Formats: sequence, structure tokens, C-alpha cells
Amino acid sequence: MSGPRCPQCAQPWVSPRLLPCLHSLCEPCLRRLGPPEGPPGAARPVLCPVCDAEVSLPAGGVGQLPPDCLAGSRAGAAAECDLCADGAAAGRCLTCGVRLCRFCCRAHRRQKKTASHAVTELENTKDCSQAGKPLLCPSHPTEELRLFCEQCDQPVCRDCVLGKHRQHPCDFTGNVIHRHGDALRELLKSSQQHMDTLEDVLSQVDEMGSAIRSRAEAVAAEICQFARGYVKAIEEHRDRLLKQLEDLKVQKENLLHLQKAQLQQLLLDMRTGVEFTEHLLMSGSDVEILVTKGVVSSRLTKLNSIAYSTHPSVDDRIQFSPHERAGQCCGYEVFGAILNKVVDPARCTLHGEDLHSARQNQLSGFTLLCKDTTGERMGRGGEAVQVTITHKDKRDCALKPIVCDNGDGTYCISYSPEEPGLYAVCVCVKGQHVQGSPFTLMVKHKFREHQGVFHCCTFCSSGGQKAARCACGGTMPGGYQGCGHGHKGHPGCHHWSCCGQVKESSECLCAPPSDTSQRSLLRTVAL
Repeated sequence: MSGPRCPQCAQPWVSPRLLPCLHSLCEPCLRRLGPPEGPPGAARPVLCPVCDAEVSLPAGGVGQLPPDCLAGSRAGAAAECDLCADGAAAGRCLTCGVRLCRFCCRAHRRQKKTASHAVTELENTKDCSQAGKPLLCPSHPTEELRLFCEQCDQPVCRDCVLGKHRQHPCDFTGNVIHRHGDALRELLKSSQQHMDTLEDVLSQVDEMGSAIRSRAEAVAAEICQFARGYVKAIEEHRDRLLKQLEDLKVQKENLLHLQKAQLQQLLLDMRTGVEFTEHLLMSGSDVEILVTKGVVSSRLTKLNSIAYSTHPSVDDRIQFSPHERAGQCCGYEVFGAILNKVVDPARCTLHGEDLHSARQNQLSGFTLLCKDTTGERMGRGGEAVQVTITHKDKRDCALKPIVCDNGDGTYCISYSPEEPGLYAVCVCVKGQHVQGSPFTLMVKHKFREHQGVFHCCTFCSSGGQKAARCACGGTMPGGYQGCGHGHKGHPGCHHWSCCGQVKESSECLCAPPSDTSQRSLLRTVAL
């Protein structure tokens, strides 16, 4: 027997119902699908036998799923005659609502009881679908679904409008189909764009797989050429390297295969949704579109919201270093290794005299030594190093350190602070703090060279004038003080100067007037 069939039981359709994944099954097949019925009023999850997607059957049972009115036409089979079931439908009786083959059309016009019926030809796919028969209300089997309840978002009949939908805004399906159809078209357009992107990403994944295999073959050739220089030891070392390379290649290919499988499944789901929606909008009647609009919109929205990477999950960076020391093999020191060391931020260390202290406006710095997971020095550069230096009291004051990659696993970090105070320093490799990070940096005031006579000498030589001024431009702090050299004041001289130098002496450093050398002492004072 030919014609559309259920994908589960392979039998002709019997009340096909539409699942949330947009696949259809016979109602009897759906009732046998999945675990037994759960508690009354509770939805139960089942696996779609077509795409293995987990879907939930409504709490009211299989009967609450929307009917798939286009199941037969979507399978590519022509609609059959409702009277003889031997030929393809070529016309429809507008009075009876039945589909007729060409022979039955002629017989329908000749029979006395039906001679007055209006028979029209089926001109397009919409007329050939189930749309040829009016869709009847499940609650009122004698009434046709001609209205649409906006509040409940479902087609209704006249009796429904007079009953439980009395207070709901309703309109004829022909008046609302344009608005709801346009919404489905927008979702369809978005899904089609995702399909193009997915196909492009899958193409990139295939290309990357070829690049990885090509690169692996090239590295294997290099390893074989290098290994021929040694006899037994090098051959064993070669086999070990090839095994390591194979493991690395398999690891990368497995990641690509996983990404490819996920993308292919998403593309398949997208294609199913797009084909179903395209067919619905092209072949479905107004009522049919409105009947399935909710589940179609939900499915497309869910598919469009799935996040996926637009680039291959791995790269083809596989390198062989023939000069890398590989330790001992059969008592011989061998060279050559696959560069697959991974830096371990927790084992990286910081070094330098200026690690915790610096001077204002002076260039300072420290060194970062990168190590792998075994604690060994990386021996090569190229790591992502990030350094931030922020003032603890002034959040808007942050330094811009310079990171220099030495190419041997060490990195020089230099900076020049403009503001004194405490700074918080964070050093990260691949987004993780290294050993000892974060730490505190103390920036001290800069040095200022003071050249001139002490204030006290200036004060005493001026005869004790309060307005006496030091060579640095400061004035004498405090009150009237002097020395015992004929000036007013207490005996002895307290050398509190504006420059921060403090001395106590029984003798005044200004000395007798004959000693001019001590009147012009030069000092260097750290402020």
C-alpha cells in the first residue's frame, strides 16, 4: 500500500499529532511512546523516535497535542479521492466538502442527488492538502473552526465564542492570519540565517580537521627524518614521539568531532523546523497555520536561542622542536620534543629588588618567570601576561606597566609611578594570578637635593629676625629662637629647620662670625 505513513509504525496515518520538535506521529503510537502515564494532570517527558529530542506530552494527554493537518502532503504524496480511494484528488465538492478524482468528479455531476453541487478543481498545493476538508472544532464536532481567540491564542468555532470564549477578543481567521503569518515568517528568516552560519562553521570544522591531519603528517615526517641519525635509542625515542603526537592529534580531532556532531544536530533541528515552517506557510490554510503556530513559534524560538561557537574549538598549532632536550633514552641523551608544555600560573614566580618598593617618578620593575605544571621553566615566550598596578587610596590612579617578552620564559615588567603611596599589584597569566599575586607596592617620595645654609644659621645671623628665610625658600617654624652668641633667646641652638633636619647642640652651628665655613654648610635632605 502506497501513501504517507507514520515514521514509528510505518502504517498509514491515524490521527497524526505534532510534537514540540515538529515531528509527527500517529496518535496510537504516541500513546505507546515512553514510560507509562504519570500522575493525572502532570506532563511526562518522552523521546522523539525521529530526532531523539526530549519533549513533554501535555498534562491533558496526547489528545492535547495539535493535529498535523499537513502530514500527508508533507510526505510528497498526492491527496486521494475520498469516494473511491483509487485515484489522486483532482477536484473538491464545495457542497459536500469531499475530494474527488477526475472520474468521481464527472460521476458527481451526473448523479441526480449531487448534480446541483458545485465542484471546483484543485489548482494549488493548498487545495490538495487537508485544507480541502473543513477543520472541525474538537469541542463541537459539527462546527467548523472559523474564528481565532486572541486571548487563548487558538482557533475556535462559533459555539466556543458563545461559550467559554464569550468575553475573549475573537476575530475571523482570515483577518488575523496576516499578522500571525508575518511573525512566523520573521522567525523563519532568522532560522534560515542560522542555517547559513551553521553550514559555514561546519565547513570550517572540516577544513580544520584536514589542516590538523596535514600538519600532523608533516610533523611526523620531520620526526622520522630526525630519528634516523640514531640507531636503537633514537628509534625508541621516535616511537615515543609519534605516540605523543598521535594522542595530541586524536585529542584535537575528538574535540572537533564533538563540536561537529553538536553543530550537525543543531543544523538538522534547524532544517527540520525551517522545512516544516516553509511548508506550513506555503501549503497550509489560514486555520492550519493558526493551529500549529504556537508549537512552531516555540520550537523556532528555542532553536534560535541555542548558543554555539562560530569557530572551530581547537587550532592546528602542533610544533616539533628538534633542539629541545628530551632526557635519556636507552642511556643516550636525546633531543626533539612536541611542544605541548602548558604554563601553570600557580607555579610562576616574581623576582626583583623593586618588587615591593619603588621611588616616585623613577623607573622601576621586576621579572616574571613562567613555569609549567611540573615546575620547570617554560623556556619560551608567547604567554598572555596581564599586569595591573592601582593606587589603593586613589582608585582613578593606575599605572600603565610595560611587559617585555624575553622569549625564554621570562617577562620584564617596568613602570614609573607618579604618585606616592600604597599600590595593589596583580600579575596574571592566562587570566589567573601567579604565585605571590596580588601584592602591595610601596612608592616613597622622591629625593630632593638641598643646597644652602641651615635655617638656624640664617636666623641667628639675621639678629633673630622672624622673617629670616632659608636658602631653600622656607621660613623658621615656631617662635623667637636664637643662639647664645649675643642674640636674644635661650642658650644653645635647636636646629629645627624648614628642610626637616633636626639637631640639638650646646654650640650653635652658626659659629663666631670669623668662622665663615660653617655658615654655608651644604646638606642633602630626604623629604
